Amino acid sequence: MKRSQQIGCERQIRFTEESRRNSAGPSVSVAGQSNEPGPDCPFCPRLKDYRDANRALHPHWYNAPVHSFGPADARLAIVGLAPGLQGANRTGRPFTGDFAGDLLYGTLTELGFARGSYEARPDDGMTLVDCRIVNAVRCVPPQNKPLPAEINTCRTFLRATIDEMPRLRAIVMLGRVSHDSTLKMLGIRATVAPFAHGAEHQAGSIRLFDSYHCSRYNTNTRVLTPEMFRAVFARVQDYLKT
Repeated sequence: MKRSQQIGCERQIRFTEESRRNSAGPSVSVAGQSNEPGPDCPFCPRLKDYRDANRALHPHWYNAPVHSFGPADARLAIVGLAPGLQGANRTGRPFTGDFAGDLLYGTLTELGFARGSYEARPDDGMTLVDCRIVNAVRCVPPQNKPLPAEINTCRTFLRATIDEMPRLRAIVMLGRVSHDSTLKMLGIRATVAPFAHGAEHQAGSIRLFDSYHCSRYNTNTRVLTPEMFRAVFARVQDYLKT
C-alpha cells in the first residue's frame, strides 16, 4: 500500500473556550492524529460553505472535520459514511449523538471492541478496544449525501488513517459509499469485490467485511436488524482470533 502524500493543513483541532464549556466536542486538542484535516479544511468548497453556515446557526457545536476515534495500533478499522448533522458534527466524535451510534457502540461493547458506558457525549468515557472508527468523508454533507468529488478528495485522509495502522487485519465497511471508497483506496476493482451485507473479501493481509449502514432509516425499514449487524462483528471477532 502506498504511503499517503504529506497533507498541508493543520494537524490539531482548536476549540473556543465557549465550545469547551458546552461540551461541543473534545475538551482538548486531539493528540497523535498526524494525518487529519484541520478545522478549516478548504478542499471541498460545498462542504466548507455548509460547515460555515452551521457555525453561524449553531456556534456551540463542533462544526469541523471529524477525526478518527480509537487507537492507531488497532487491528480493526470501521469505515462509516460521513458525520451526521446533529450527531458527530455536533459532538465531534464519530457516531456520537444520533441513533447510529446507539446501535454501533452497543454492538461494539457487547463483543468486546469497546469499553465504558455510551451516553452520546464525547466525554462519556467510552473507549475503543483494538478498534478504530473513521468516516469516508470527514465533514457533514448537506442531506447526508456527499458528492463523488468530495468522496474522492477526502479519500486522501482515509488512506492516511489506514496507512498509520501497522497492525490492521480487518476493515468493516458500513454502507455502499464506504465500501466503494475503501476499495478504491486499496486499488481493488468493484467487480472483484461487490457490495452485499455480510460479504467478505480479501485485500492482501486485510479481510474486508461489508455491512449495511446502521442508520435509523435502515433499521426502521428492517433492511438492517440488530441481529444482522451483530453477526458481522461476530465474524470479525472470530477472524481476529485466527
